[in-house]
Amino acid sequence: MPIRPAFSLIALALLAACVPNRKYEELQTRYRSTQESESAAVAKAQQAEAAMLEQKAAMDDLTARNSNLKRDTTILGTSLRNMTVQYDKINELNQQLLDKYNALMAGDRSENRKLLTDLEATRLKLQGREDSLNALSRSLKERETKLADLQRELDAKDAAMRSLKDRVSAALTGFEGKGLTVTQKGGKIYVNLDNKLLFATGSTVVESEGRKALASLAKAVENEKDLSILVEGHTDTDKILPGGTLKDNWDLSVLRATSVVRILQESSKLDPTRITAGGRGEYVPVDPSDKAKNRRIEVILSPNLEALYKLVQE
Repeated sequence: MPIRPAFSLIALALLAACVPNRKYEELQTRYRSTQESESAAVAKAQQAEAAMLEQKAAMDDLTARNSNLKRDTTILGTSLRNMTVQYDKINELNQQLLDKYNALMAGDRSENRKLLTDLEATRLKLQGREDSLNALSRSLKERETKLADLQRELDAKDAAMRSLKDRVSAALTGFEGKGLTVTQKGGKIYVNLDNKLLFATGSTVVESEGRKALASLAKAVENEKDLSILVEGHTDTDKILPGGTLKDNWDLSVLRATSVVRILQESSKLDPTRITAGGRGEYVPVDPSDKAKNRRIEVILSPNLEALYKLVQE
C-alpha cells in the first residue's frame, strides 16, 4: 500500500511544538527510522507489486498459452478424427479395389484359359488348312506337269498327223479331182473316196482305178505303227432291189468296207489288227440333198492315244 508524505510532515510539526528538543530529536530519530522503514516497506511493496504484476503477466501468458494449446489440441483432435474417418474410408475403398482386382484377376485367368483354348483351336484349324493348301499346291504342280507333258504329246501327235496328211496327199495326188479328198480335223485324217472311183452301181467289187488309189494309200501308211485305220462304208437312201444277195443298205455298206480293207491289206504290210471295217448304211449322210456325195468310203486314220490316256489317268 503507498505512504502519503504530507500527513507525516504535519504530525512532525505538531510534535515539535509540544515536546522539548531531546524529545524532538528522539522523535526525529524515530521519524527517520520510521521513514526508512516506511521507505523500505514501500520499496518491498513496490517489489511485491512488480512481482505480482510479473506473476500476473506470466499467468496471463500461461493462460493464453493454455487456451492456445487447448485450441490447437481441439483443432488437432478434430483433424485427427477427420483424418481417421478419411483413412477408414480410404482403407475401405482400398479393400473394395483389392476385392475387385482379385475378382478381375480370377475372371482374367478364366478368360485367358478360354482365349488360349480358342487360339489353339484356331492354330490347329489354320495348320489343317495350310496342310490342305500345301497338298493342293503339290497336286496342282503335278497336274501342271502332266498337262505340260500331255500338251507336248498332243503337239507331237498333231505334228505327226500333219506330216502324215502331207504324205498321204502326196501319195494320192493323181486321184484328186476323181472323187478323192484328204482332210484333217479333230486330230484325225479323213480320206474320202466317192463310189464312182471305187464301185459300180450296186456292186461291192472295187474297180481298177479305185484299187490303185487304195494301194497308194496303203503304201503311204504301212509303216505308221501307232496308227489305227477305220474303213466306213456309206450309202444313199435308195433301197436294195429284191432278189439279190444283199438284203439292205447295211449289207451294202459293210461289204464295200470289207472289200476296201482286203485291198489295203493285200497291197501292203499293214497289220490287220490295226484295221477295222464298218458299215454305216444310209444314216450318216454328208449332204441329204445329194445322194452321190453320200455314196462313199471313208478311211479314217487315227493316232494311237494310249500314251495320252496314261498321262491323263496317272
